[in-house]
This record gives sequence, C-alpha cells and structure tokens, in this order.
Amino acid sequence: MNPEPVYIDLSRYRNPEGFRGRPAWFVQLWWLVQDWLVRPSPQFMYGWRRFWWQRFGALLGENVMIRPSARVTYPWKVRIGDRSWIGDNTELYSLGEIEIGRDAVISQMSYLCAATHDHTRPDFPLIAGPIRIGDQAWLAAGCFIAPGVSIGRGAIVGARSVVLRDVPEATIWAGNPARKLRDRADAT
Repeated sequence: MNPEPVYIDLSRYRNPEGFRGRPAWFVQLWWLVQDWLVRPSPQFMYGWRRFWWQRFGALLGENVMIRPSARVTYPWKVRIGDRSWIGDNTELYSLGEIEIGRDAVISQMSYLCAATHDHTRPDFPLIAGPIRIGDQAWLAAGCFIAPGVSIGRGAIVGARSVVLRDVPEATIWAGNPARKLRDRADAT
C-alpha cells in the first residue's frame, strides 16, 4: 500500500529570517495601536491616522486620506504618494512592499496581498512579491491584487476584479481574472 502524498506539512513551515522587518514586540505593538487608536478614530481624523501610520514607518505623501477601517499589516513596508485615498475596509497585507503612487484611489474593501506561499513544497514557504500601484490609478471597490503585480499609471480596475498580472498604464480592466476591456481616453 502506497503512503498518502504529502502536499502541505505545516510542522515544517518556518518564517523567513527577518521577513517582518521589525522585532515581534514592535509588530504586536503596531497591531494594538491600530486596533485601539486608529480604527476607532472618527472619520474626519485623517491626520491622526497618518500620524500613527508614519510613527510606525509608513512613508506617506501630503494629504493622504486613510479611512478609519483601513488596515495595514506592516506599515514600515508601505509607501503612499501625495493625495492618495485608502478606502474603508481596505487591507494592505504588506508582508512584501506595497507602493501606491500620487493621486491614486484604492476603494473600499480592496485587498492588496503582497505575499503568497510556494504550494509545490511541503514546507509551504512564504514568498513576498511587491505590489506597485501607479500614479492616478483607480482600484474600484473590492479588488484583489496578487503578489508581484503592478498597476500602471492612470489604469482603472473594475469593482470585484481579481488581478493576477500586470495592468498597463491608461487601460481599463475588470473581471475574475481581470482582463483588458479597453484603453482609457485622455481626460485633458
């Protein structure tokens, strides 16, 4: 009788050395601050949320608007350009770097996932993949952006889309998986 194949053996999983980028106590402190001081803040307190994200290492441009229910796993791995918006219940799962350009909109309930696991190995190792969102891009409500994906300048991704590959600038994409619908017309 053949033994059952082993696809995943989590007893063999190990976090990569230093992948968090900060000590465990600092990570836990951030999660407490996020839950106790950031999330319950009133809607209009954008400066308060920027203050805490920046104290924990996020690089934020001028007038970034972060909604109270937006979450970030490791703010020290996030960079957001001037005047960009981070919507309600958005998750920046920043196990890898996440860079969001200027005047970009990440709408409510979007999920930017900057890491995955190697499913071909039983020890299920973590693989980080940076996410880049270009200037003036718009991710509509509920988008999922996979690790290692870049969204080009001025691109639009339709609501509830699942983006598994790069989106070129000035294009409109939608669907699961997201596909190009058309080029974006110039606004000027």
